Amino acid sequence: METRIFHIRKATVMDAEQLSQLRLIVDGETDNFDRERGEDFLSTVDFEEMIRSESVEKNSIFLVAEVKGHLVGFLRGKGGKLKRTSHRLEFGVAVKKQYWGQSIGKSLIQEMLQWADQKGIRKVTLQVLETNKKAIALYERLGFIVEGELKDDKKIGDIYYSTILMGRRNESNG
Repeated sequence: METRIFHIRKATVMDAEQLSQLRLIVDGETDNFDRERGEDFLSTVDFEEMIRSESVEKNSIFLVAEVKGHLVGFLRGKGGKLKRTSHRLEFGVAVKKQYWGQSIGKSLIQEMLQWADQKGIRKVTLQVLETNKKAIALYERLGFIVEGELKDDKKIGDIYYSTILMGRRNESNG
């Protein structure tokens, strides 16, 4: 059995400074996110407020992955506030590039899915860039299916790419 070098837990306001720095780093390491490095910057205070407000929402979750006390990844799942969308959770996940391939992203998602199932959340959704084949394959292994495609949704350089919409339903919830 392999030994995990990382630990997953719920984010706390004490993580805010590291999260701000980590988000800036991961945004610059890949084209898979909507943002380029430095765009839509979230400060320590922004993360503190986000963690505080979402910790009281019953259908939102913020997880972090840490290695030796340093944050290397995070997952944020946000539930709908309106009655008609409160059964649904949309999430995004990010892992520092040097830790890719170590099951950190997969473990963050599995932890979130287990939590969502326990909370009675019926549907979990995500958006992924069409070129991110490894992520799409992982999501499919975890029970997500392709539900749609937004053509020419992202522009990277001079090229337009589609965004794939994926979802996982737990019909035993609600």
